Amino acid sequence: MSDYTTLLARVSAPAGSGREMHDPATGEVVGSAPIKTVEDLDAAIAAAKTAQPAWEALGHPQRIEILNAVADRIESESEPLAELLSREQGKPLNGPNARFEVGACVGWLRAAAATPLEAEVVVDDGETKAELHYRAVGVVGAIGPWNWPLMIGMWQIAPALRMGNAVVVKPSQFTPLSVLAMVSVMNEVLPAGVLTVVSGDRVVGARLASHPDIGKVMFTGSTATGREIIKSSAGNLARLTLELGGNDAGIVLPGTDPAAIAGDLFWGAFINTGQTCAALKRLYVHDSIYEQVIEELKAVTATMPMGNGLDENNVLGPLQNKAQFDIVAGLVEDSKKRGGRVITGGSPATELGDLFYPITLVADLHDGDPLVDEEQFGPALPIIRYTDVEDAIASANGLDVGLGASVWSSDPVEARKVALRLEAGTVWINKHGVVHPMMPFGGVKSSGYGLEFGVEGLKALGVPQVISG
Repeated sequence: MSDYTTLLARVSAPAGSGREMHDPATGEVVGSAPIKTVEDLDAAIAAAKTAQPAWEALGHPQRIEILNAVADRIESESEPLAELLSREQGKPLNGPNARFEVGACVGWLRAAAATPLEAEVVVDDGETKAELHYRAVGVVGAIGPWNWPLMIGMWQIAPALRMGNAVVVKPSQFTPLSVLAMVSVMNEVLPAGVLTVVSGDRVVGARLASHPDIGKVMFTGSTATGREIIKSSAGNLARLTLELGGNDAGIVLPGTDPAAIAGDLFWGAFINTGQTCAALKRLYVHDSIYEQVIEELKAVTATMPMGNGLDENNVLGPLQNKAQFDIVAGLVEDSKKRGGRVITGGSPATELGDLFYPITLVADLHDGDPLVDEEQFGPALPIIRYTDVEDAIASANGLDVGLGASVWSSDPVEARKVALRLEAGTVWINKHGVVHPMMPFGGVKSSGYGLEFGVEGLKALGVPQVISG
């Protein structure tokens, strides 16, 4: 296993020749990200196009063997990868954070390798037999986010490689070093040219989406950027999987035990300090248990230490960047002016550092308030009182997003009835944001389209082909 400094040295540009990356917890320089150009991207895509046919020709069994070896290699470097991720992204090592994320990369890679994808007989009537197969797309462009740069990167990379595609990755400008490091480790096992990462700006990302040799684009990020990718990909008719912004609603039904759900409510909202697309971002609670749910959430919040991610005691970190910090702080300040009751938090945690914002619960808000209607993507949760379940369902469905939602109840039958009426790609019951490598995941409305994970995720990285005879 490499140590952290050795791993960083492999991917960091020489001092003065790249873009300095700073630890959001301390402001210290972590390393220097290489600055690549459109010409560098074109060269990477050309190399991928050359390498892809031989990779596809290996067939599923041999690719599966290689991908499992790649998973072994990542696992052997898990600690330095987690440290680099913690320093660059800000998330703590412990809790559902940096070590968890690297472990998820290994788990998702192994799951993609293990998922069977058999030919499907679609007609067999004695005269005609037709089978549905899936071939590789070719070269896949993967554009990743800064909140879970390794894990979401692997969600894109693993199924694409399994299906015989070559992959060119464009990481977020905020977290390129950790992605460069993971790909560097993977390329110790993979054939040359099959997986490349190009660290660059938005111009590079736009070129990746529009390049004529890109057959598929996978993107996780904002709805606004997703719309631009759709426009950029129009010329090459690239297939798209877009996992875009969300503003996930949770509904707590009457009769629910507040103490029983408080811990899961907390992590549903505040995993990765709230910087998660499918986090719980607005909570509707029935009037009969409204104050009790607030008090139980407040009690859980008090037990969750926040601070520098390299401190083994912390489970919450800073906001990753100043722009996101300003969004959260602005929405909370606005909520105060609108009569929001701050239960805990409510102002920057300047004693911890410039980008720390404490877990903030704001009660007594309403639909139409910006903290309710706009995606905060941070550690501030609006809590809205309701008296009629029909109103809560209408509120949950009232925004033009639909990545996830949740229903919380002691009555599984009633919870399922409500869940079936919510407009979201995934609806969880008595949990929120829990994903599984065999459970298809994707959004509706402005939260994007296309599915990831499991058999459906593999199919999304292939081109359907019918063999009829």
